[in-house]
Amino acid sequence: KSANVIFADADLAKAAATAPYGVFDNAGQDCCARSRILVQRSVMDEFLALLEPAVLGVRVEDPSLDTSEMGPLISAGHRDSVASFISASTNVVIRGKVPDGPGYWYPTTVVVPSDEADPLMHEEVFGPVVAVMPFDDEADAIRLTNATEYGLSGSIWTRDVGRAFRVARATESGNLSVNSHSSVRYWTPFGGFKKSGIGRELGPDALHHFTEVKNVFIATED
Repeated sequence: KSANVIFADADLAKAAATAPYGVFDNAGQDCCARSRILVQRSVMDEFLALLEPAVLGVRVEDPSLDTSEMGPLISAGHRDSVASFISASTNVVIRGKVPDGPGYWYPTTVVVPSDEADPLMHEEVFGPVVAVMPFDDEADAIRLTNATEYGLSGSIWTRDVGRAFRVARATESGNLSVNSHSSVRYWTPFGGFKKSGIGRELGPDALHHFTEVKNVFIATED
């Protein structure tokens, strides 16, 4: 349930254009997917207006095609699991289309929950569904970001470098990007907080993760 946090001073056009690729890559079957978008309330409407063409523009096609940007889900059972999060009462504000023919397809779906207690804000969907929720200020953004039992990745969008560092320090997550959605680099540590695990892979920290330290005490007295 990584959060994509967008402050009012951010480059909203870029944030909206890139948001779909922060959550819909691999049809949302990505441990680092930013499946919650938290937007400062004063720019919520503007952001959603910019987000719609970006979501509808995602090319959902046979993944063997060079033009494809999102393919189907892994199985019929998983497609049913993803669909179970969406009901007739769900406030779906944007929904893409899927191709005809074989494949466990599920459309790109953007939801604005009426309550932060909605399962879409807490439970892992692992599919192309993203929940968008407004926040009031920096403290509220941090509270919502951390209101999950997971803490693997996330993004912060702002032009204020001081704010970016403050929010990053307060966020309970192992991998954060500012003004991007880059999570994994082979030369930097990768891992999570809370139920997203312990230890780190990649980067120099991986040596500790894959090392068994042994302490041997030898008495030298007769």
